[in-house]
Amino acid sequence: MALQLWETLKEAIPAYTGLSPSTFFTVLALLWAIYYVLSGIFGPSDSHPQQRSREVEELQPLPPPVQLGEVTEEELKQYDGSDPKKPLLMAIKSQIYDVSQSRMFYGPGGPYALFAGKDASRALAKMSFEEKDLTGDISGLGPFELEALQDWEYKFMSKYVKVGTIKKTVPVTDGTASGESAETKEADVAKPAEDGPSETAAAGAEEAPSGNEAKTE
Repeated sequence: MALQLWETLKEAIPAYTGLSPSTFFTVLALLWAIYYVLSGIFGPSDSHPQQRSREVEELQPLPPPVQLGEVTEEELKQYDGSDPKKPLLMAIKSQIYDVSQSRMFYGPGGPYALFAGKDASRALAKMSFEEKDLTGDISGLGPFELEALQDWEYKFMSKYVKVGTIKKTVPVTDGTASGESAETKEADVAKPAEDGPSETAAAGAEEAPSGNEAKTE
């Protein structure tokens, strides 16, 4: 089928153009090359502004990573790449890494942009892009998912600089309050027991006649 089509095309080119097939395709290639060059010269200069801006950013030297120390998850959100003056950070297993050198992947518009500014341990382990998995909670993961997360962690440790850790917020329990209330209840229970003998004794002293009154009677 393809051979028959080629033979038909070879016969049609000389008939309609007066050129041999080799000359026809050579002229066609030259015209395409001329069009490509002219469109590059006279075409709009801002046809790919986003791509060019990324290339300029990559050419600029990155500032040295800034050590943050211990920050909360809320404070980490401000390093999601929305502010170009701030470093681009991401956390795995509560360890924060500076991923500014891979802004094309983790920065705005990148394929992994939703991981930036967060501890995405669970999402990386499950290779999930769902909002509910953008958390550092890795409880309930299977062995294969934990192994995948370990591979991601090794990759980040070897490629990026660790700049801090996520501060774990400990929920305030009312154990102290319950302990105090328990002590108060025990004290309240103990008071009647302590006061009981003295009140009984006092009542007995009021009801019992004195020895002189008994003799007089």
